[in-house]
Amino acid sequence: MNRPAPVEITCESMRFLITHNPTNATLSKFTEELKKYGVTTLVRVCDSTYDKAPVEQEGIQVLDWPFDDGAPPPTQIVDDWLNLLKTKFREEPGCCIAVHCVAGLGRAPVLVALALIESGMKYEDAVQFIRQKRRGAFNSKQLLYLEKYRPKMRLRFKDTNGSHCCIQ
Repeated sequence: MNRPAPVEITCESMRFLITHNPTNATLSKFTEELKKYGVTTLVRVCDSTYDKAPVEQEGIQVLDWPFDDGAPPPTQIVDDWLNLLKTKFREEPGCCIAVHCVAGLGRAPVLVALALIESGMKYEDAVQFIRQKRRGAFNSKQLLYLEKYRPKMRLRFKDTNGSHCCIQ
């Protein structure tokens, strides 16, 4: 299966890496890629298909928050995700958080879009922003979910240098 390359999404003080699901056979290359981007935390939102121990041995925390393919995330996962981001980006400025589902086109981009929306971006802009680098991201059900999502501005960061979002 041809998988899209990992994509770094940067917005204000947040850095994300959207990627696909590795296999045990590709795990060492995958882990090297995470390290190249300075990933400190990896969030798996699909069923686990590989041993996370080698990733954790490299000092990368792996969190398992699976939810159904093609579906929007449950409220508990959204809350856990946003709390993780608040903590990590405050305690480790400049860190990168990786998130993956199977192909990196649905569940993972939805979580990154939620982060952008919670930081003040309009949902249409968040979708377009991610799709510039992650073509094919989001299905119609996920787009409807993001359109109806009402942010509580839980990720408003004070940016000292006045920079805005940019895609690397």
